[in-house]
Amino acid sequence: MLRGAATAGRPGRLAPPLTRRRNVAKDGTASLSAALAAGVLAGGLLAVQPEVSALDNGVARTPPMGWNSWNTFGCDISESLIKQIADAVVGSGMRDLGYTYVVVDDCWMSSTRDSAGNLQADATRFPSGMKALGDHLHARGLKFGIYQAPLDKTCAQYFGSHPGATGARGHEAQDARRFAAWGVDYLKYDWCSPSGTIDDQVRTFTKMRDALAATGRPILYSINSNSVHDKTGPRRDWGDVANIWRTTEDITNTWDTGQTNGYPMGIRNIVDVNVPLASYARPGAFNDPDMMEVGRGGMTDTEMRSHFALWAMMASPLIAGNDVRNMDAATQAILKNQNLIAVNQDPLGLQATQIGDDGTRRVLAKRLSDGDVAVALFNQGASTTTVSTTASAIGLSGGSFTLRDAWTNATSTGSGAISADVPSHGTVVYRVSG
Repeated sequence: MLRGAATAGRPGRLAPPLTRRRNVAKDGTASLSAALAAGVLAGGLLAVQPEVSALDNGVARTPPMGWNSWNTFGCDISESLIKQIADAVVGSGMRDLGYTYVVVDDCWMSSTRDSAGNLQADATRFPSGMKALGDHLHARGLKFGIYQAPLDKTCAQYFGSHPGATGARGHEAQDARRFAAWGVDYLKYDWCSPSGTIDDQVRTFTKMRDALAATGRPILYSINSNSVHDKTGPRRDWGDVANIWRTTEDITNTWDTGQTNGYPMGIRNIVDVNVPLASYARPGAFNDPDMMEVGRGGMTDTEMRSHFALWAMMASPLIAGNDVRNMDAATQAILKNQNLIAVNQDPLGLQATQIGDDGTRRVLAKRLSDGDVAVALFNQGASTTTVSTTASAIGLSGGSFTLRDAWTNATSTGSGAISADVPSHGTVVYRVSG
């Protein structure tokens, strides 16, 4: 993640452009179903996923859910704050819905290692130390996440917003043992440097992967190869190295920045990069389009609902980044939507496949373990429009289908048409069975 930098990372090389199928009715609404019905198998929804190894450390069998300190608080973190957040995650009911990881991002560490070369907590901000904080989280049924970087400096140190140079270079095994001793359950490991080729990154990220494995503690391994760097996230299936890997530059609290994987990125921009990478996702290994901005203002409620719905459909980690101590009703309704959480946490671990995009109207479909298919009707345009597909286009056969609206929980039955009037920047999600 970039730490207040004014300079963007270099433009990245993206996956091949999306294929856009056009079939727009004379009245201006999209009738995608005819074009999609013949193309869904080629598009990959029901195609057999390639056998690619995933990091086998027993964790992240579904996308991780939790909270991270950076988006709202940056370096302004403390032991007291993290404990208050933990209490709010429990008290709000979020923990019981699956938000179990509480991740302490950059700036938690002292500017120097101790005399033995060990990482140590900032004594002013975390006077009880990191093991005590981990114990506090575990006692509340939560899991402990922490941040480190693979080179000499963390991201905040690189940009001068935190003192020192306490990155893990040369200390990988030592830091991994330290994290295990503290009871860490999740490591966020952030390259944040223009230096190094993709091969350098693979070797360096793999070194920490192996160091974590050697501790014997199951620690979810999250990597980011993209900040201030050529965008290597979309250029490789990182599932043999990490449980989750950032596919894009850093998110910001905006719908669309116009950036093509350059710092920072809005929701729409991230979706464009992450959607084509669906074949990489599987239990134990997921694309990570960055932490969520839901509940931080900057977008309309409709846009924030789309943000959450699309992250759920893309089998993305659901890592909240808002101040969960102060959530309005709309934010709680989004983050606690059990229908969408169930789609995200489906044990098949599949990411939705795009089966239609005419430039305004997009259709994504995600096969679920019980035979249902979740379908997202996404309107990227500036005004309300009708987005449509069919049950056959999303891989279902038969003559009668039930649609459950993920937002309203209302159900309807029909012979296969799937359609909705979708507001600008909105996303309607149906769970379709039949």
